[in-house]
Amino acid sequence: MSDKFDVVVIGAGPGGYVAAIRAAQLGLKTACIEKYQGKDGKLALGGTCLNVGCIPSKALLDSSWKYHEAKDAFAVHGISTGEVSIDVAAMIGRKDQIVKNLTGGVAGLLKANGVTVYEGHGKLLAGKQVEVTKTDGSTEVLAAENVILASGSRPVEIPPAPVDQKVIVDSTGALEFQSVPKRLGVIGAGVIGLELGSVWSRLGAEVTVIEALDKFLVAADEQLAKEAMKIYTKQGLNILLGARVTGTEVKGDEVTVKFTDAKGDQEMTFDRLIVAVGRRPVTTDLLAADSGVTLDERGYVYVDDNCATSVPGVYAIGDVVRGLMLAHKASEEGVVVAERIAGHKAQMNYDLIPSVIYTHPEAAWVGKNEQQLKAEGVEINVGVFPFAASGRAMAANDTSGFVKIIACAKSDRVLGVHVIGPSAAELVQQGAIAMEFGTSAEDLGMMVFAHPTMSEAMKEAALAVNGQAIHIANRKKR
Repeated sequence: MSDKFDVVVIGAGPGGYVAAIRAAQLGLKTACIEKYQGKDGKLALGGTCLNVGCIPSKALLDSSWKYHEAKDAFAVHGISTGEVSIDVAAMIGRKDQIVKNLTGGVAGLLKANGVTVYEGHGKLLAGKQVEVTKTDGSTEVLAAENVILASGSRPVEIPPAPVDQKVIVDSTGALEFQSVPKRLGVIGAGVIGLELGSVWSRLGAEVTVIEALDKFLVAADEQLAKEAMKIYTKQGLNILLGARVTGTEVKGDEVTVKFTDAKGDQEMTFDRLIVAVGRRPVTTDLLAADSGVTLDERGYVYVDDNCATSVPGVYAIGDVVRGLMLAHKASEEGVVVAERIAGHKAQMNYDLIPSVIYTHPEAAWVGKNEQQLKAEGVEINVGVFPFAASGRAMAANDTSGFVKIIACAKSDRVLGVHVIGPSAAELVQQGAIAMEFGTSAEDLGMMVFAHPTMSEAMKEAALAVNGQAIHIANRKKR
């Protein structure tokens, strides 16, 4: 029997490594188990998010946007560049370097905080014992007072489009293309499909996104989703809604996708196909039959509001439990669980978790949307301010989209902030901070915002809630 720990964390993604660091900071003897290996065959911490998710995709999104601007948007500023080209291998190399720096950074943070890292596969046994299966097949058992399951998620696979990581790829493979495919298909018009589709579209691919649902971005506010559809279509994404993929056929370096939509049976041929139809929790060999921890009907680890499982002292966080599959949600749950183990009464506000789509412009929201509030029978006032009326947005040549603030008609309390446009993710965070402190639209409208900034759109939308916007004509109250 190896050392006994106060806390053993299985998984070193944004939930696991944050939980381990916070537990160690609180004086708990902590271990963290991770098996993921990077391209160099060495242990890579940081989970999906850091290695093959949020971070690398943002690196490619930023590179591809800069290429698009240099190629198509510099002339308006009076800048001429001559012919612009993209070295895809160099772009991928830069992305890999960023990932390497950050995974190394996580290793350094765990070490600095005194967390013991074990390389291998972690499995929860009975009695809060954790078995580590190392890369050479040998095993070691750790005893723990508390265990945190943070095993994350993996891309969903669908039978009609089996991934081979050559012609048909998942979100991981889509980060590794060494050249720009001429014709690119994407199955799934969710966050991942739209982000990856827009990367390769900017670099010159003809992109078709095939989405089974009839509605676009169902989780978003309908007004925002409508605007997003308009913007993405204008940018060249061909988005097909109500289109269900029935089969694929790979021949050499291309793939024919068969699907059914309102027009009947269709087929399209692509050079590459990305399958981005969501993610599912990783619970493969995570729990021994007698561990006592239960899964729900969808395969997630069952937990209460504070991430406690059915076994006292065993917790689960992040993508392996209910709720939004977002890195920042996982990290916050990790902090809350570590603090609860240490005896603090920490809690998490699940009502104010921001969601972001890192296309350009970004789309982001926090709180409730208009259709949710109407379904709940809440009377609301809505204020919208378009970036087309923002001096800062005009100066930046970035005027698509709007800020939308929804407030309770009776109390004026802000219930939702929805932004599509420049710096949407940062602006929504302003809304989240304000809402955490119970802001009213009037409060936001009375604050002094620096001029000229994108943030002024937030102030103007707040003023518009009560018909007091200065820089657009206010809607007449009926």
